[in-house]
Amino acid sequence: MASELFRDEHVSPPETPPHDIERDREPGGVIDLSRADQGNYVKVRSTLIETLWFIAEATIISNKLVPFSALRVALLRLFGAKIGVGCRFLHAVHVKAPWNLVVGDHSWFGADAWIYNQAPIRIGSNVCISQRTFLTTGSHEMSTTMNLRVAPIVIEDGVWITANCVVQMGVTIGRSTVVTPLSVVHRSLAPEGVYGGNPCRFIRKRFD
Repeated sequence: MASELFRDEHVSPPETPPHDIERDREPGGVIDLSRADQGNYVKVRSTLIETLWFIAEATIISNKLVPFSALRVALLRLFGAKIGVGCRFLHAVHVKAPWNLVVGDHSWFGADAWIYNQAPIRIGSNVCISQRTFLTTGSHEMSTTMNLRVAPIVIEDGVWITANCVVQMGVTIGRSTVVTPLSVVHRSLAPEGVYGGNPCRFIRKRFD
């Protein structure tokens, strides 16, 4: 970009002023991403284990050519996930850290579901996580530093999160709640409701 803006050999690009974090707090300031750090994220597995999981996840867990739910469950458990009986991982999914995953009994996971769990994610029994839904326990501070921040997600029994939803860090979704397609859940939801939209809002009771 700079080379395109300053093609004239007689014109030099302006010097970059020294970083001033106070200036970056003002409207229009640019945060220096080189200063961002891991914030409250704590690494709980060695680099070797993370590398082995990266290989297993790429070759089997997220491989669309592998149709075996039992194989995915076995590998997830091998790397520390706690998964109950009767869970269905028939399709390719993505799991950042299986050691931070707890799933109850008879829960289903749709194709390309994304479990981005730098912090723990606990999923109850009889839960359906539909296609391309993204659960993320991490984000960044927006105001000054862009440091990483993580917080757990809890999805209680009987929840159905439909296709293409996003569930953000620190959220609890109450028992038997439904989240409609393309919704963004940025705060906790009460039990037995139907919620939808961006941001996610209450629509009606599920069982009335």
